[in-house]
Amino acid sequence: MLHLTKGCVGCLLFRRAVLALTNSGARMSSHDHHEVSNNLDMSQPMYSDRLDIPLPDRPWKDVLDSTDKNLKQKEKGPWTALSKEEKIALYRLKFNLTYPEMKRPSHEWKTVIGGMFIVFGITGLVVFWQCHYVYPPQPPTFDEEWQAKQLQRMLDMRTNPIEGLSSQWDYKNKQWK
Repeated sequence: MLHLTKGCVGCLLFRRAVLALTNSGARMSSHDHHEVSNNLDMSQPMYSDRLDIPLPDRPWKDVLDSTDKNLKQKEKGPWTALSKEEKIALYRLKFNLTYPEMKRPSHEWKTVIGGMFIVFGITGLVVFWQCHYVYPPQPPTFDEEWQAKQLQRMLDMRTNPIEGLSSQWDYKNKQWK
């Protein structure tokens, strides 16, 4: 009876400890600790640079400073009065990347190939370790001389003389037919 009570108390303590740990983690993430999580409002439109969507839902720069506001006022006038740098700055207010910048190849393939080589290397080490330490040594029946003796024994016993191994042996000349 006492053993059953200890088990129930241990189970209860374990459940309370797990509950306390999970609740403290939930409480910590519910506070505004910016190092834990960054809250995003997914109901608002988001900016994304994608080749298949030429116009994102919102501009790249939402909050404009005084120089950006002046540039936006100049934009309402004739575009021939704008310099090339001002046109580029206006473009960068709306978009982060140009199409050539989006089409530029990434170097992610190097990381993928490197990861594959690491996995292959670790796998090779595991296989080598298993061959060396886990698997038993080869049985003596795999030796060349054992197999030669077994073949000679089968020929001496004339096993399966009609269609088998003994039918291929010439017993007079002591060689294969």
